Amino acid sequence: MKRSDTPADEVCTTQRAAELLGISVSSVQQLVESGVIEAWKTQGGHRRIPLSAVLRYKAAPAADSGARPARQNGEATVLVVEDSPLQRAVYERQFAMWDLPVSLTFCENGYQALMEIARRRPQVMLADIIMDGIDGYEVVKTILADPQLAGMHIAIVSSLTAEDLAERGGVPPGVVFFGKPVNYDELRGYLRACCAQLQRAAQYDA
Repeated sequence: MKRSDTPADEVCTTQRAAELLGISVSSVQQLVESGVIEAWKTQGGHRRIPLSAVLRYKAAPAADSGARPARQNGEATVLVVEDSPLQRAVYERQFAMWDLPVSLTFCENGYQALMEIARRRPQVMLADIIMDGIDGYEVVKTILADPQLAGMHIAIVSSLTAEDLAERGGVPPGVVFFGKPVNYDELRGYLRACCAQLQRAAQYDA
């Protein structure tokens, strides 16, 4: 997108945005590529970010590793397994904007995820693959091997290439894959479909 008419004092470089937010340049680039922070490129290929977008992001509440309290009965329980604090913060902000009927819980590694699954049996899980210790693939395989967890909606999120995934056995049947940087419109659609299906199932069971 071209914004040559924007005053120079209202925009900043990626480096300046990183300084204002107290994060790395690569983290700012990830936020821009994910669509969380608005940006555009000049004719020379240099990225420019509106200062207002940086300040909005800085003022927004950050994610934590705990569960968001349920707003009402009938919410879908969603577990997000992600070891990057930045990515967890991005998820938190996206979920807040979507206002889906979900109760959200974060885990930062596979071990925590397995403990959380044993305690609460979430209905939907989004899991990163590459993590230290027990990675996302191991968590997914554990769930698929347990008949009592057969109804869980599972999506894996990763920057791995198709070749890397194939070497690890590919995406298991019934599991949805989202590449990084995440297309949040597609993720929102997936979660809306999960919520609708769970609500229909609850009505049939009532």
